[in-house]
Formats: sequence, C-alpha cells, structure tokens
Amino acid sequence: MDYSSDFKAYPLLMEPVLKDYIWGGNRLSEVFGKKSDLEKVAESWEVSTQNGNQSRIANGEYEGMPLDEYIALNREKILGKNCAQMTEFPVLIKLIDAKDNLSVQVHPNDEYVENGQSGKTEMWYVVDAEPDASIILGFSREITKDEFIRRIKNNTLLEVLNKIPVKKGDVFYVKAGTLHAIGKGILIAEIQQNSDITYRVFDYGRTDKNGNPRELHINDALEVTKRTPPEDDYKSLNLTCGDGETLLVKNRYFCVYKCVDTKTINVTDESFCVLLFIDGDGELLYEGKQLKVRRGDSVFIPAGFGKINLEGNFTALKTTIEN
Repeated sequence: MDYSSDFKAYPLLMEPVLKDYIWGGNRLSEVFGKKSDLEKVAESWEVSTQNGNQSRIANGEYEGMPLDEYIALNREKILGKNCAQMTEFPVLIKLIDAKDNLSVQVHPNDEYVENGQSGKTEMWYVVDAEPDASIILGFSREITKDEFIRRIKNNTLLEVLNKIPVKKGDVFYVKAGTLHAIGKGILIAEIQQNSDITYRVFDYGRTDKNGNPRELHINDALEVTKRTPPEDDYKSLNLTCGDGETLLVKNRYFCVYKCVDTKTINVTDESFCVLLFIDGDGELLYEGKQLKVRRGDSVFIPAGFGKINLEGNFTALKTTIEN
C-alpha cells in the first residue's frame, strides 16, 4: 500500500447515527443491536458524512472520529480515483425499520437542487418483510399535472399509485423523480446519494409530537415528479460475479453487490468499499489482524487497501463507486 504518513488505513467499524421518526419501530434495536435511549429507532444512518449526522469510527486508532474528518486526512487516496471529481462523499447508507407506512414522497435530481448539493437516487434491499407488505413506486398509469394536483388536494392520490408486494431479498432501484413510499412491516437497507432532500406529498393525516400536521412540499414535488409508471429498470440487475457476489445495482452514483459467504474482497485504488452486514456474522482478516462483525455492522474500507479475507456465514451488501 502506498499511503501517506499522515493517516493509517484499516477497515473502520462504523458507529451509526440513530433517528426516531414517528413511523419507526424497535427492530433495529432488538434484532440488530442498535443501542439507544430513543423510544423508537426508525433509521440507523450507518455510513454518513451529513452535517450534524456524521457516523463515527468505532475501532482502532481513530475510534470516536467522525468519518468526514478521517476522509479529510487524505481525501484523494481514501476515497479513490473514481471519486476524484466529487466535491463530497458520494453515498449515505441506512437501515430503515418501517413499523408504519412512510409518507408518499419524491426526491429531486442533481439539476434541480442548488448550491452544488446532490439530488437523491437510491436503492432498497428488503432485509425482511411481513406478509402482505408492499411499497409504492411511481403511478399505476400516466396522469396529468392537473390530476396530480387535484388528487393531492382531495386525498385520492393513493388511488393512482403503483403498489408492489415485497418479500425478503427483493431489490428496488428508485431514481430521482420517482414518487415512492416504503410500506409498513418492512425492514430495508438503503444506499443512496449523499442527500437528505425529501419532498413529501401525502402523509396519511399524521401529526408530529406537538400535534401539528407534518409539512408537505407540494410545489417542489410538482416540479420534479415523473407522473408515470416506474421505468423497467427498477428491479435488480441480479448479475452473478463469482465468489458469492451478485451485482444488484450499478449507476454513476454507486454500485451495490450482494455478498453471500464471500471469501475475499480486493479494495483497489479506484474506490473505497463499504460492507453492510445484513445477516449472519463473520470476521475480516487482514495483515495478521481480525475484525469481528455481526448482523447490522457496517465497515468502511479505504481505497487501495488491497486484499481482505472473510470468514463466517453472512450476507452483506458491498458498495463501491465504479466508472
């Protein structure tokens, strides 16, 4: 490895940021061991450099350091060649426990947002789902802007939305501009652009802790929403790559692979790698050292680190940036 002396490279176990939105449950605490005093743990921001919501390093020399501060030690080499033209860390990785329905919402693309921020294209991996669970993705038919406005005003929007049953292991690619909602009873791993911009258009009449209706963002949503059924590429690529790896989603923002008992990964100088363990447990073996991991753990590996051996029975999602 050809690293500068101003930082040390090793697999970084991440400490997430936990969120208590009103639709959340407790499975992230009970099943994935996320420790919190929150009444609900709706989301676990596993790998985040969002302002005020930075995940932190939980092992080794840099324990307690926010991930963005670590990256700043040597941004070019830590993130890799494929991130050289990016002005910010490219992804935000979450676990989401939807005990209740999430709002119907949409995210803008890069061109719509201002001040150099990212839009929000994302992908979902269904970690678990109750029987009859479903998501909303796009419309059941194409509608006009006038009909969209009318149905928002008279609370009939759900009648023209595309509802899809889901089961454990399903994958959905949600492009910016696609109206969507995660349904109740679903546990999801979400990999997305590094953005938290959401335009909410329908929220089932819910109120916040103070009894006030949650804010809607109708005008922005009208500008960015594609009023059509989802495009054909919303499903997983499902391409077998060998050594237990399957390519799920590949775009200019991120690439995500499903790894089932994968034995070796090689982290080149082209991109960093994030492993999110969604089932089982195991060990990362490198340079005569080991890092034990279990379901719910996330590990950030700097670009150029090289070969890492994995042992155990596990399923993980691997995120990289590929040109």
